Amino acid sequence: MSSAALTVRPVATKADRKAFVDFAWDAYRGDPAWVPPLKDEVHGLLNPKKNPWFGHARAQLWLAERGGRVVGRISGQVDELVQTHMAEGTGQWGLFEALDGAAAAALIAAAEDWLRAEVMTRALGPFSLSIWDELGLEIHGHEEPPTAMMGHHRPEYRAWIEAAGYTKAADLLTYQAEISSWADPMVIRLIQAGERNPRIRIRKVDKARFAQEAEVIMGLLNDAWSQNWGFVPLTEAEIAYAGKKLKPIIYEDLVLVAEVDGEPAAFILCIPDVNELIRDLDGELFPLGWAKLLWRLRKPRTRRARIPLMGVAKKLHHSRLGTQLALMLIEQIRLALIGKFGITIGEFGWILEENTGMLSIAELPGSSVNHRYRVFEKAL
Repeated sequence: MSSAALTVRPVATKADRKAFVDFAWDAYRGDPAWVPPLKDEVHGLLNPKKNPWFGHARAQLWLAERGGRVVGRISGQVDELVQTHMAEGTGQWGLFEALDGAAAAALIAAAEDWLRAEVMTRALGPFSLSIWDELGLEIHGHEEPPTAMMGHHRPEYRAWIEAAGYTKAADLLTYQAEISSWADPMVIRLIQAGERNPRIRIRKVDKARFAQEAEVIMGLLNDAWSQNWGFVPLTEAEIAYAGKKLKPIIYEDLVLVAEVDGEPAAFILCIPDVNELIRDLDGELFPLGWAKLLWRLRKPRTRRARIPLMGVAKKLHHSRLGTQLALMLIEQIRLALIGKFGITIGEFGWILEENTGMLSIAELPGSSVNHRYRVFEKAL
């Protein structure tokens, strides 16, 4: 480690923001499991003019430097919806990367000082930036590249965060399974019974009406997840923004809505592992990356697919019908992945460690936890 003095300063200029985004390439240089994110996406996340999250939240970014070189970064954020839906006085930090423990300690302290100045009494992290973005620190599964929209972190980070006085607030799990066949006869019988039920209809989304379909799906999501730890509802602006971002990676066979008596009751959204399609772009869409990605998205051929979002209407939680709808949706996705995309490895999650209903669905024969992410907390 250099003997030069360590400094932590707020991001203040366009050049600072570029350094903040680009630092990830230094943090993960030589890591075979890291997938370079698209820089344009990261800049969009941090831009208040583009990201509607800033309509109810505020954030500050910092860089840690030593001898003129960036050695770490972090964000601090206060979300007014977190104050009303989680707990008043709860601030967050995230987008955390560091090359050494001293830089990590100084960055976390800077974020904490800012949160205290914002009258926060508790810190949670990492949230990058919200619960709907990359959430938690990877503490298991470092050897395997993450699927789309999931994080990857250096193994040292856990010890550095715990050294700053943080303890576990919640763990999030992802499950991976070989999906070429289902071996559980009870599951098969439940699905077949649902298929015979005239009250149940499973339909694909209509991409030509995607804005309206996104409202249906996100409305179900806000209802289905409303009792989960950390839940913060998506605003109308965020639903529209999410729909616009997701549309290029949406395939009608992989986004389904279950209706009961004509009313939306459950949904599932599955995506091919886009990380496999962008890995060699090194974060750059221009000049040729954009054309490459568009071509690959026309008929994606990936090894894995991920179910990032799924929900059953709250009134059906812990019911036989709710479980039946979830399994019917998963079965149709499984058949589409095998038959139309040639994908036989699926990932399901993230799922809260305490969400016994979803865990009972994820823990099907042949599935196992492949990644574990932890959210840490500390009283300020």
